[in-house]
Amino acid sequence: MINSTGYLVLLGQNKSVVWWTSLPKYTPSVMVQLLDSGNLVVRDVTDGKSLWQSFDYPSDTLLPEMKMGWDFRTGLKWGLSAWKNSEDPCPGEFTYGIEMEPHAYPEAYFWKGGVKYYRSGPWNGLRFSGAPELRPNPIYSFDFVYSDDEVYCMYKLQNKSVISIMVLNGTTGTRDRLTWIAAEQTWRAYASVPRDFCDQYDLCGANANCIISNNPVCQCLQGFTPKSPEKWNLTDWSLGCTRKKPLSCQESDKDGFVKFTNLKLPDTTHSWVNKSMNIKECRAKCLNNCSCMAYTSSDIRAGGSGCAIWFGDLLDIRNFPGAGQDLYIRMSASEIDDDKVNTGVIVAVVIPAVFSGMLLVGYYVYQSRTKLKETEKREERAQKEDLELPLFNISTIASATDNFSDDMKLGEGGFGPVYRGTLADGQEFAVKRLSSSSGQGFNEFMNEIIMIAKLQHRNLVKILGYCVQEEEKMLMYEYMPNRSLDIFIFDQTREELLLDWPKRFHIICGIARGLLYLHQDSRLRIIHRDLKASNVLLDDEMNPKISDFGSARILAGGDQTGGNTKRVVGTYGYMAPEYAADGLFSVKSDVFSFSILVLEIISGRRNKGFYHPDDSHNLIGNAWRLWNEGRPLELIDSWLESSCNLSDVLRCIQVSLLCVQHHPEDRPSMASVVIMLGSDIALTQPKQPGFFMEKEHEAGPDIGNESSTNETSISLLEAR
Repeated sequence: MINSTGYLVLLGQNKSVVWWTSLPKYTPSVMVQLLDSGNLVVRDVTDGKSLWQSFDYPSDTLLPEMKMGWDFRTGLKWGLSAWKNSEDPCPGEFTYGIEMEPHAYPEAYFWKGGVKYYRSGPWNGLRFSGAPELRPNPIYSFDFVYSDDEVYCMYKLQNKSVISIMVLNGTTGTRDRLTWIAAEQTWRAYASVPRDFCDQYDLCGANANCIISNNPVCQCLQGFTPKSPEKWNLTDWSLGCTRKKPLSCQESDKDGFVKFTNLKLPDTTHSWVNKSMNIKECRAKCLNNCSCMAYTSSDIRAGGSGCAIWFGDLLDIRNFPGAGQDLYIRMSASEIDDDKVNTGVIVAVVIPAVFSGMLLVGYYVYQSRTKLKETEKREERAQKEDLELPLFNISTIASATDNFSDDMKLGEGGFGPVYRGTLADGQEFAVKRLSSSSGQGFNEFMNEIIMIAKLQHRNLVKILGYCVQEEEKMLMYEYMPNRSLDIFIFDQTREELLLDWPKRFHIICGIARGLLYLHQDSRLRIIHRDLKASNVLLDDEMNPKISDFGSARILAGGDQTGGNTKRVVGTYGYMAPEYAADGLFSVKSDVFSFSILVLEIISGRRNKGFYHPDDSHNLIGNAWRLWNEGRPLELIDSWLESSCNLSDVLRCIQVSLLCVQHHPEDRPSMASVVIMLGSDIALTQPKQPGFFMEKEHEAGPDIGNESSTNETSISLLEAR
């Protein structure tokens, strides 16, 4: 039925509401139409505009002209979710959709239980790189749109008499294209993925090629060798391949590229794309960045155009004889020399004309063979370089920060002061200078370098380089002009001007996307363990970026979700109960910390140190009490009354209470949180939160209510 508020409502037994459409605005007169396409649409009668449509919420089936991708304007994500089985329509473990990082090369992924299972390869102008069979045909055509507003693919039927659909099958673990055979009154599958052994995601590990006609199917790419020959020979290819002759940023001027053909392009999670460059500009772009490992044209039509470049290991490559694409992979000069002798490949390499910070400019054609002695020295240096980050001299940093003057000081954390600096080329940065008196800081320092160097996401702070010289240890980050989130939400003099509700909601959603990347979408599965307001930095457009990975932990296995420790690190007030009490950390302990942060953003008050004159609960307890008494809006910061969307705020409060539930298994994953924040799906009622207790019964150290610049973190707390 359509109720009095204009919502389309589904009623269950006893006319209880089990589902409804939450429209963006109240509309007094609406109508519902089922279109010939199968799209169920709610329209405004007065102007005919669509207010809601079922095509925005696919289940396991993709119909013609239904989009699969993202709407960047609204945050709406179109993707498929398989049924548990043919009789149970509840969401199963398989999902399918387009994933991409900012400025990355978009492609579609098939997930099984949150783990990548199959990859389509990026769109190359004609088809997906991993689907060479997608050629022009009389049955259907594909459209792919990638703009500033949205990215999506869809198919259209060329012959209207044909009925064809795509279904994500939770029983077989395949995505099937089905056609209706009227004579037999049945659906017939004529194309399915994954199609063979080589379609299994990352089967051969990093820097390897899967060739289905070979036995064994996995081979290291030219210039690479098995990382573990013993495991490789036993057909355990999970560790992949490593370079025979390592690269060095200090010697990148002598690097070049080797052309590989007939490939499914690598996983684009750590990639960058520019549709306006040509292939020569693309090569120069890659050469000038020592972290760039490969490049190619992003569009293969009409001889090729656009630029796609890859950073880090090259994952999930397979061979398609006569149907794959070209990929230019970076090699050291000595490796290229060997290739010249063996294959006659002619490769362009670069030499620096000017070195400034992270940039290498100018190039020429390498014409003479590298001397053996120089090669041996370069290889020796390269073996010491595992970080793949620019190493800065202390004199460069001192000059950029006015010799670490107080005027350039941004604040001070548990491991030392942070300064603002400007390089000679005008690039601004923030540098964290590890205090010499920090007894436990070096391990955290190295942990942060190794971890964040492998992460690229618009909601994570970007590391620019590091310095290890004499007694100095420093990390250089992109400069965040608006400093940290706590300055705004806890400073009543600034938030009235800068943090209205739309900005706060934007920050909440950005933090959620950053955590989702850490937990699920990055190459590493990472638990932050110290998420708090002072560790969320804001750029010039108030976009949030999670920072400070000194306490973070990498989970070794792809299916691993947590661990335990006797060394509890983090900040009291944000810790999940199972972590603070027993040292048990998991992705769900980060979810708990996220919920505290959301409550603080909504209320403008700290969880630790919260005081209410009418009760002795902390912020969590107060939110839970108000929720149960039907007065959750009293939690809202008074500054937000004129700007907030009450339905959005209520939804955020309910999501935060779901995330703060006492038992980790009751808390949603960050993938579910992102969906709940970005859609109007019905939410379950939260259970009692963890640490729901009166102040006089709180356990743990009394850290107090310090400001962000001196916020104290627990670094050595033996678990009880």
